[in-house]
Amino acid sequence: MVELDPLIRAFYAERYVEDSRLARSGHGQLEFLRTQELVRRYLPLPGASVLDVGGATGVHARWLADDGYRVTLVDPVEEHVAKAAEVGTFAAVVGDARQLTQDDDSVDVTLMLGPLYHLVEAADRAQALREARRVTRPGGLVVAAGISRYAGLLEYGTKGMLIDKLQMFADALATGRNYDEPDGFTNAYFHHADELRTEFEQAGLGAVEVLGVEGPAAATLEHAPADDVPRLLPSAIALARLLENDPRLMSASFHFLAFGHA
Repeated sequence: MVELDPLIRAFYAERYVEDSRLARSGHGQLEFLRTQELVRRYLPLPGASVLDVGGATGVHARWLADDGYRVTLVDPVEEHVAKAAEVGTFAAVVGDARQLTQDDDSVDVTLMLGPLYHLVEAADRAQALREARRVTRPGGLVVAAGISRYAGLLEYGTKGMLIDKLQMFADALATGRNYDEPDGFTNAYFHHADELRTEFEQAGLGAVEVLGVEGPAAATLEHAPADDVPRLLPSAIALARLLENDPRLMSASFHFLAFGHA
């Protein structure tokens, strides 16, 4: 069993289903479509090998395999790996982002669309990024997601629930640390965009770009009635595209994606 914070393990085993979140809520749909769009923009041609680290039950591995990529999913939660393996279009193994078992220079692309959230110590995030660089062939692509330092404030502030949580989110804004909250997210680290860029560069990754994923309409989609999401979604995506690298507004996204080359 991979060493994992028990609160994080329980969160994913008992309280949270990533697949349904990305399909059910308006914000989830926006995040999923924009993540697909941005990752596809940078990927090499189909047929390349992709290591999906922290890939959970395969929400992204599925479409990558359908696009023609040779995908191996790695996740620390055994239940996630068992469910992912049932899909049958990609490999799935238990593993730790900080200590990958893959050989040096063995994959074309390494994705980490979750691990940096839950590696709350800087040393662990640095180790995971060094491992991603190690297993990625020279010139290959490394992609990692980070949660915006402002995400909790924006979500709770726009749904009328911030007053009771103000100190918690003020602390998270100051430190980046989010602590397990029974009605919300679990232990996590929230990034500033330039901080995520620096972590990539310090890991030896080059040509780094950091982009906002959902754009400023994330909170609107989070709270929109399900029957209104189809009307709102195209405009939200257009707004996200327009402002994805605007340094003054990209932090209004709930998530960032960082791209770098080994």
